[in-house]
Amino acid sequence: MDEFTRLPGIGKKTALRLVLHLLRQDEQEVVTFTNAVSDLRRNVVYCRKCHNISDHDLCDICNSPRRDDTLVCVVEDLRDVIAIENTGQYRGLYHVVGGLISPMDGIGPDDLQIESLVRRVREENVAEIILALNANMEGDTTNFYIYRKLQDMPVKLSTIARGIAVGDELEYADEITLGRSILNRTPYKAGIPDNQR
Repeated sequence: MDEFTRLPGIGKKTALRLVLHLLRQDEQEVVTFTNAVSDLRRNVVYCRKCHNISDHDLCDICNSPRRDDTLVCVVEDLRDVIAIENTGQYRGLYHVVGGLISPMDGIGPDDLQIESLVRRVREENVAEIILALNANMEGDTTNFYIYRKLQDMPVKLSTIARGIAVGDELEYADEITLGRSILNRTPYKAGIPDNQR
């Protein structure tokens, strides 16, 4: 039970239910479950290019010849990649920064994958960066920091349209709203999208 309560969102009652469920299962099913969790930790790595999770050095998205490698969508984590992919509206690549700048939580720019994004823009043929971070104070702070790092480079910066309400998280947005936000993205200038000037 103690090990299950270390998982996010799992309290003592839920942990007890999970343990009792596993005790009722056939031994082979529990062994299969245990091996899957062990394999997850041992075999899943981060893509060297975009920092998405993968079971190879390059993830399937970065490795696909059908993706537009001049277009890079910046997201917080894997959940946002999944949410955008589920819309079926986006054919570019991603860059997972791995969090948001939050001084209150002790997370600064050096704790995120921002410098590797700057290197990608400098070294690869990136024409546009879409900032698709959550519409909250931390997301806006991170967007602005990225804007400052890239403002002198020959790359177009845009942000997803604010069909996503301020304070909402991408993973909870419905697919139609999220898809339209990607398609109707707006240029990003000094922290204020053009449609809000």
